[in-house]
Amino acid sequence: MEATAYFAPPSLSWRAIAVWRRNFMVWKKLAIPSILGNLADPMIYMFGLGYGLGGLLPEALPAFGGGSYIAFLAAGTVCASTMNAASFEALYSAFARMHVQKSWEAIMNAPISLDDVVLGELLWAAAKATLSGVAILIVVALLGLTHSPLALWAIPAIFLTGLAFAAPGLIVTALAPSYDFFMYYFTLFITPMTLLSGVFFPLDQLPAGFQAAAQVLPLTHAVALIRPLLFGEIPNAPLLHIGVLATVAGVCYWIALGLTRRRLLS
Repeated sequence: MEATAYFAPPSLSWRAIAVWRRNFMVWKKLAIPSILGNLADPMIYMFGLGYGLGGLLPEALPAFGGGSYIAFLAAGTVCASTMNAASFEALYSAFARMHVQKSWEAIMNAPISLDDVVLGELLWAAAKATLSGVAILIVVALLGLTHSPLALWAIPAIFLTGLAFAAPGLIVTALAPSYDFFMYYFTLFITPMTLLSGVFFPLDQLPAGFQAAAQVLPLTHAVALIRPLLFGEIPNAPLLHIGVLATVAGVCYWIALGLTRRRLLS
């Protein structure tokens, strides 16, 4: 296959749902421990920083949307949890299925193409991330940190956020020689983005240069889209945020597919 052919447009079909269903059937055997595991880390941050650091701050600061710091942080935690869940699934779990277990090669013995497999993995990672984000959202609602029915619109936004982070994760998976390679991605991309995207503090607290850099990060747009919904407000420029997340998901999926074709079909 010629180099340019690897990056030919994706051939999409409903057979990707079969790949999604296969991953779901495997996951549901350990669904409860998986969900609890995804809840633990973000809950620690939310309660530790929200009640600990938040206890040192005045209530109803304008910088926090007129609410408490823990309510401000809770919305950011929903986004960060979704990002992490999608990234872990698209990296470690997908790499295991592709490289270690050779599940992708076994699946392609059926009338399912590699394009279907990669799309199925993308949809599955986003769906699993949505479960994580919605679980945090339920906890936030039970704590009384959101009351507006607009918060329900956060659910499709959470799924879109999952797509926007699963797709770059699949790019890294297509390039990775081993699990150790993923640490570079988390250290150089995920962790800095978590600190620069308004999860823990408002963006206007950053220097102007960092604020400008934050505008190109997908997590910034996820936070800007989801946080107002939890506060009962319509986001500013929602189509911009949706467009950025959708573009990241689509472009990165195409790149991930091309790199995966080169790795498995060359």
